[in-house]
Amino acid sequence: MESVSVNAVRMRNITKTFGSVAANSKVNLDIKQGEILSLLGENGSGKTTLMNMLAGIYYPDDGQIFVGEREVSIPSPKDAFSLGIGMIHQHFKLVDVFTAAENITLGLPEKGKLDLKAVSAKIQEICDRYGFDVNPAQKIYDMSVSQKQTVEIVKVLYRGADILILDEPTAGLDPRGRDDILKQIAKLHKERKITVILVSHSMEDIAKYVERIIVMNAGTVMYDGVPKDIFGHYKELEEIGLAAPQVTYVVKALEEKGFDIDTTATTVEEAKAAILQALGK
Repeated sequence: MESVSVNAVRMRNITKTFGSVAANSKVNLDIKQGEILSLLGENGSGKTTLMNMLAGIYYPDDGQIFVGEREVSIPSPKDAFSLGIGMIHQHFKLVDVFTAAENITLGLPEKGKLDLKAVSAKIQEICDRYGFDVNPAQKIYDMSVSQKQTVEIVKVLYRGADILILDEPTAGLDPRGRDDILKQIAKLHKERKITVILVSHSMEDIAKYVERIIVMNAGTVMYDGVPKDIFGHYKELEEIGLAAPQVTYVVKALEEKGFDIDTTATTVEEAKAAILQALGK
């Protein structure tokens, strides 16, 4: 019997304007339960505004949002969390003088004094399960950018999110840090089967981690498909300020030089295999 894909989120005719600027215009979007995808676009494309409406930061001027097939209203981040939606912003929402544990529980309803021992134990359980490295007692001002990013991820997991939105998750990280955080997110997705949305402008970073890419431009959806298909439009993507992964340009250049090569490679590993095959090795 063929399995039926269930929508985690549906957005219908979502419109949001700021003064005379239309940030989103009648956007329709389906996000399947348990998939990992990327929302790509240059600054001003409308990608972050769209996710901010899903996370309760902004409220749409028009349109409908469905979570688990039920139409919902999300007027605040608290309402988003009640629906299992957690968003990690590019600019961290952490209090520098607080510890990781204090930040993770900040704003949660607590009866009586906060039991930091129990909180720390739960944080450690999450970290051990998914390979995160967080010291619950460490102050935020003593942390690196990647450590702060990890605290933000643990914070939304602690609160029970099963739809995870990450806005520019690799911003400010060096190449190793970018790869480390994306590997952790991929592991989290695989083991917990949660829905993960990576909001980014860099296809190089996310190409090998996502199952689907949605490209936004001028407040609307321009392309929606698997990475191999999306990167086939690399010339059109360049016109709106985006660049395909470097391997796309390598295999395309070899094809132009007369090599019979698979040009759908999106990762270094796939490109290596395609080049060796083209060389008959």
